[in-house]
Amino acid sequence: MKKIFSILFLLAHFVGAQPKTLTLSKTELKDKIKGGWAGQTIGVTFGGPVEFRYNGTLINEYHPIPWYDGYLKNTMINNPGLYDDLYMDLTFVDVFEKEGLDAPVESHARAYANAGYALWHANQAGRYNILHGIMPPASGHWLNNPHADCIDYQIECDFAGLMSPAMPNTASKISDKIGHIMNYGDGYFGGVYLGACYTLAFTSKNIKYIVTEALKTIPKESNYYKCISDVIKWHQQNPNDWKKTWFLLQDKWTQDIGCPDGVYAPFNIDATINSAYVVLGLLYGNGDFTKTMEITTRCGQDADCNPSSAGGILGTVLGYEKIPSYWKMGLKEAEDIDFKYTTISLSDVYEIGTKHALLNIERNGGKILADKVIIPVQTPVEVKMEKSFEGTYPIDKQFVYKNLTKEYTFDFEGTGFVVKGETAKWASESTYNFEVELYLDGVKIETIPLPTSFKERRHELFWKYLLPKGKHTVRLKLLNPSTEHDCRINEILIYSDSPNNDSNQNIYRFGQRKPTSKS
Repeated sequence: MKKIFSILFLLAHFVGAQPKTLTLSKTELKDKIKGGWAGQTIGVTFGGPVEFRYNGTLINEYHPIPWYDGYLKNTMINNPGLYDDLYMDLTFVDVFEKEGLDAPVESHARAYANAGYALWHANQAGRYNILHGIMPPASGHWLNNPHADCIDYQIECDFAGLMSPAMPNTASKISDKIGHIMNYGDGYFGGVYLGACYTLAFTSKNIKYIVTEALKTIPKESNYYKCISDVIKWHQQNPNDWKKTWFLLQDKWTQDIGCPDGVYAPFNIDATINSAYVVLGLLYGNGDFTKTMEITTRCGQDADCNPSSAGGILGTVLGYEKIPSYWKMGLKEAEDIDFKYTTISLSDVYEIGTKHALLNIERNGGKILADKVIIPVQTPVEVKMEKSFEGTYPIDKQFVYKNLTKEYTFDFEGTGFVVKGETAKWASESTYNFEVELYLDGVKIETIPLPTSFKERRHELFWKYLLPKGKHTVRLKLLNPSTEHDCRINEILIYSDSPNNDSNQNIYRFGQRKPTSKS
């Protein structure tokens, strides 16, 4: 009889059945949480020198990436802005610490919108929205945020997974609230998925199981699901050649239509492709920390955030103590340094993160005993489907590079436009705000404030999507010119309701179909 039960147990294990509870000693739980936070820090530090320096291309093995004793401490002190993966996470951790696990989303939104750090892409667009009264989830929606599909919440979701061990659906609920502050659609799914990977990293050392099981949280009809499924499939077909999978990804999944900086450009900060690089590194690294770091980083693009995610997930699988000593060189010296813009260090978040995990376990039906915890294991449930840039495709890119001093008018044919430009110089703390009236087809749509403070700037100056298909005229009227500040228009993207097969003939053209201007 015992033999029969043993066979049944093994069979259940191999077909993927999960136990109903997970029992960990408190020491094991904390070790895994420490591993997650330390792994993130190691990964972002390692990839920092090559962040967005290799876009659409591999970083070959002959390219050295530094790592030495003392490098972690040196980077944290002299390049603190690198650690947005950490101090963004810690903004939300701090809100939970101050207001409890039921802290309203408005508290999280205002905390990050008013924080001292500079932001880009979906985070900055969300910050601008919040500072101007557009609160979540509207602040992350693609109609209000051209960067909705960017990587931002994906690099910030780690806390949600680490405070929800073995509970992917609990992590998804946290992500639904906080991830929609700055993202929507595939950008939001990136945080849901990697957050789920963290939760499952407490339950298994099998990397393929973790990345496959976590995908159950993502709607099957989404591009995000399809892309990550491709990585898993191609790894199975080519288990010893990560570069072949990278090239397959490059061919199929690297055309960005959302992020204005990635349209018609090799630059790609989309959550989908960068998540794919995280999964590629985890699968081909197969539990080896060094291989995982090297492969994930050498995929390029967001080559610091991606190894940070992979390192955090694998660090959770291994636990702090089993991260190789080579990668922890100098870590002890850095653990008591507060991350810039915060009053929290790694040592602090090891304790705070464990505290939040214990609270979350207990409120979800788990038991906290004297020396161990019993956690209810959740079967991943798919979150609701949502899609950014539905029926919206870039068809043209026009170069302007003009300082707006009075008025600027341009015509286009399509269903939408984005005007890229800048009003703020790096690190500027100016309090001056330009005011620009936006007219569409002769009708004033809105008056838009454009801060000259870099922290408060509008990432894109103007945009509108889902317009009636046809010819349109956009007029920009500057109400308050300044002799001390520039309001620059750089590029204009044109969108329509279907891809233009001839669009490559329309871009990079100077002097053709030039917009009209009046100044």
